[in-house]
Amino acid sequence: MPAADLTNIQPKRILVITLRFLGDTLLTTPLIASLKQAYPAADIDVLLPASNTAMLAGNPDIKQLIAVPKKISAPAFGKLLFKLFRHYDLAISTQAGDRPVLCAIMAGKISLGFVPDDPGKAWWKKRLLSHWLVFGKDYGHAVLENLRFCKMLGIAPCYRLTPPRTKQPTYASPPRPYAVLHIMPQWRYKQWHTEGWLQLMAFLNQAGLGIVLTGSGESGELHYLRHLEQQLPAKATNLAGKLSLAELTDLISNAVLFVGPDTGITHLAAATGTMTYALFGPTDPKKWAPWPLNYASDTAPFSSLGTQQVGNVYLIQGQTEQGCMPCQLEGCERHRNSHSACLDRLSASRVIHILSKTVLTPSSRSNDAML
Repeated sequence: MPAADLTNIQPKRILVITLRFLGDTLLTTPLIASLKQAYPAADIDVLLPASNTAMLAGNPDIKQLIAVPKKISAPAFGKLLFKLFRHYDLAISTQAGDRPVLCAIMAGKISLGFVPDDPGKAWWKKRLLSHWLVFGKDYGHAVLENLRFCKMLGIAPCYRLTPPRTKQPTYASPPRPYAVLHIMPQWRYKQWHTEGWLQLMAFLNQAGLGIVLTGSGESGELHYLRHLEQQLPAKATNLAGKLSLAELTDLISNAVLFVGPDTGITHLAAATGTMTYALFGPTDPKKWAPWPLNYASDTAPFSSLGTQQVGNVYLIQGQTEQGCMPCQLEGCERHRNSHSACLDRLSASRVIHILSKTVLTPSSRSNDAML
């Protein structure tokens, strides 16, 4: 069936499937918004890991979240497929893996999905999906990758991310003005060094900003943050593990600035509109940099190399003597608990210099200032 045949469909029930990480869930929201904009009468459900549901809290475009365990057994997955069978007019898999594609095939009367750039692995998916796109070629940013389905459907893309929302935050807001620092990524190879964070926090404190630390609340992370706090010259507000993602969105929205590594929370920070400083190592920013607020283009906002600013996102890329960035590998030792030389060599003085010349002017220290 040629893709043009999809331009006149009017689905009443749509399923979007995203079964990867927290940041990937947020990066599907432009596609979801595009679908709701094109089909306002449709009910849009999202199939996702239970651990990621908070990222879509309060999303006005979504009717229902269908949560599944991150590690679902084969029998449970079979039951899920049976439950989904032809329940939707349109189902879209935003990943090329076997399970998300199978969900789209089973759930949708019309099924769309990505297939891997490997004929040996893609043949059955091409045969069973109504329409497919090759995943893994150089199409640019992950947001733009998902929005390729809009062209297939003949609908206008919506480029804005939708962060989680809460009607009434229940946490005690820290005194303003403050900076939010999200220090720990999910994996070691994306982590900046302790000395850098300490020097940065001392600088921000001297600049008149309170320090607010955020994190997942896992025991190892809490121990690391307590260790940092003991070395700080002034008291920081540690909210790690104490906020929902919707409350975290509210916290960051009211901050002067946010600094974080390559993690889902840094994507979230950029989506709030707050000035966001992203510390990148091995990951290719052309595909995975935080998406700037109000950026609307079919061209990736960032290139693969260099420290650069687009809108409210300032991407600070590490450096190596070998010139191997971005390698897109899991650190120098090729595993998730590896160090990354490019981040080890990223100096605090370089990060501080960028902050001092781009946002830490006297007028910016008021939360009412335009960043």
